[in-house]
Amino acid sequence: MSTYHYITLREQPERMDAAAEWFHSKWRVPKEAYLECMDAYLKGETEYGWYLCLDGGQIIGGMGVIENDFHDRKDLTPNVCAVYTEAKYRRQGIAGNLLNMVVADMKSKGVSPVYLVTGHTGFYERYGWEFFCMVQCDGEDHLSRMYLHR
Repeated sequence: MSTYHYITLREQPERMDAAAEWFHSKWRVPKEAYLECMDAYLKGETEYGWYLCLDGGQIIGGMGVIENDFHDRKDLTPNVCAVYTEAKYRRQGIAGNLLNMVVADMKSKGVSPVYLVTGHTGFYERYGWEFFCMVQCDGEDHLSRMYLHR
């Protein structure tokens, strides 16, 4: 069985370009947007970070923390974004470990609560997240679920 490695981008800043490309390939947000956020994090302009799970040198899971995940509740910040685990690695606790890592890192910096927008039900609750409210995401005609972790 493989041993996965969980890192922040600050621990391996040389992965910035590959990480931005990986997130872009999953979410179709322009690579440049990821690079801009990651660069600000690496330069210490923000403590909102980027978190990766690696299998060897391959990125197999990741997520970030940004000011707002493109929704109408600008007061609910910061937001976990771009949560993704490669399909063949799912159901092994990778996303949960990353979520716990994010929450612990943000709390260590005095940032709590942390929010996230999702269409999932039942998943985030397993990791201590609570449903908070419904939000309107940019460009969508339906409401999405907003969760928080205190």
